[in-house]
Amino acid sequence: MTAHSSRRRWAAAVVAATSVTAAVAGSFHIRADAQTTWGTQIARYTFDDPADGGFVDVSGHKHLLTAVTGDGGAVATIARGSGAALTFPAPCREEPCPRVALRAKNSGDLNPGKRLIRFGATVLLRPDRTTKGQNVLQKGYSARGSQYKLQIDGAAGKPSCAMVDGGSRKVHIAKSSVTVADNDWHTVECRRKRTSLVIRVDGQWRGSTRVPASLSVVNRNPLSIGGKGAYADNDQFQGALDDVWVAIA
Repeated sequence: MTAHSSRRRWAAAVVAATSVTAAVAGSFHIRADAQTTWGTQIARYTFDDPADGGFVDVSGHKHLLTAVTGDGGAVATIARGSGAALTFPAPCREEPCPRVALRAKNSGDLNPGKRLIRFGATVLLRPDRTTKGQNVLQKGYSARGSQYKLQIDGAAGKPSCAMVDGGSRKVHIAKSSVTVADNDWHTVECRRKRTSLVIRVDGQWRGSTRVPASLSVVNRNPLSIGGKGAYADNDQFQGALDDVWVAIA
């Protein structure tokens, strides 16, 4: 091998290992290295520009979020940086309790099937507002059909990612080793690779679990943010959310 050929191969290896991030026309680049791949942003909510009757999907796929409410439940807008974030109802110890969830209508492009999917949000939760389970984002239900979900669990306030196969109904959960319930903003991301489900907090790997390559999520349920719905036992989120997104490759 000539010295010139050696230099060319070395340069090609460096380029192949480089991570690239960009955002163009509803698509985004997820770290382009050996462990990840590209994806298309299917839904994204920054909450900076409310639309009539809901919150606009800035990915361009028109998955408008609208609120379902019960007993006076509502979201409120707060400033965050140069934009806005949403707060959800505070803890309630005596029924009837206010409840609210934001929903986008079911759409086929929100169903990943067996494909790689990533989804996440930027969350803020006080340590005195944790519960056994608070839903950040989900599509589908574990008790019937299939599901993907991001939630924050238990008094410790540790996030987890869940996926449920539509055939076997088996629940696969990747649990974070760290809490996000410290009254500070954190990014949380779930990544379904071919045979693994990974959870990342503030860009760092914090847990994983194996999933079968055959796991498929296809259902007719809405995409829900902040809770299952407006009914009792809706796993109400009780903090603030910003930049909620779903991407499928």
